[in-house]
Amino acid sequence: VQVFPPVNFTLTVSSLAQVLLHWEPNPNQEQKNYTIRYDVKILSPVPEEYDTKKTYSIRTAALHNGFSAHVRTLLLHNDLQMKSDWVKENLPPPPGAPGTSVTNLSCVIRITVSSAVSLHCSWLPGQGAPEDTKYFLFYRYETYTEECQDYIKDKWNRNTECRFSVTHIDPEEVDKLVVIHINGSSKYTAIKPFQQLFNQNAIEKVNVPRNVTVFLEQNDLLAMWEKPISPFPKECFEYEFYLFNLKSGNKQILKISSNDFRLQIDVTSRYSIQIRANHHICCIRGFWSDWSEIIYVGKN
Repeated sequence: VQVFPPVNFTLTVSSLAQVLLHWEPNPNQEQKNYTIRYDVKILSPVPEEYDTKKTYSIRTAALHNGFSAHVRTLLLHNDLQMKSDWVKENLPPPPGAPGTSVTNLSCVIRITVSSAVSLHCSWLPGQGAPEDTKYFLFYRYETYTEECQDYIKDKWNRNTECRFSVTHIDPEEVDKLVVIHINGSSKYTAIKPFQQLFNQNAIEKVNVPRNVTVFLEQNDLLAMWEKPISPFPKECFEYEFYLFNLKSGNKQILKISSNDFRLQIDVTSRYSIQIRANHHICCIRGFWSDWSEIIYVGKN
């Protein structure tokens, strides 16, 4: 039996950093008693190989350097697997002069008391970007795309930071991607766009632990606190407990995965105590929270 490659293989940019791969079965392909599947191989930007029985596939990827993929027919019969030749297709990189796209992009999300999610991104202008370059940032989360309206500028009046006080990012989700797209314009040259994908949990600046209370019980220091403002349950956090002995100058940072803590101390000394939090177990680590306000305990 001859195995024919798929036909009409196309790549279409369906939204920011998203590609629809689509193909059709070869009309010459004999189908009786066979199972037909398709082998898909993404070559760039991130190599990946998988198979599917569908005739389409959607992939999320940064597209500023283009996108390239192969597909072939797999014919399965009993234990026999036969393969067609590959069909190749690619999306060229978007136009723009080298060195004009932004660099050093970093983003942080924060969760507010009302479970709104803010987003703040900063970047450096490309070294080859003319001084009149204007950069514009968009974020995409799932099917929602929004352009930045609130920029902070550098001394040449170029946008180098963007703030969204409220976004469509869902604070309860795990491992969902935030797509950032920054394009630009200049009178002198075409500005190359730039895209980056961020795991939402990895760029979350975790909130500070709440209601920290510390007291002494004989020779023990007891500390208790509540988890940070977050939709995640308390099991999802770990803490660093910073203990500073003001008399001896001795510093300790202890890792703790519960919400309370007991430690034997020198009761003749005075201590300062701070706690900070991060994700643990439930999702990828984010940025450590700020330290809680200093609490003093013990003798002066």
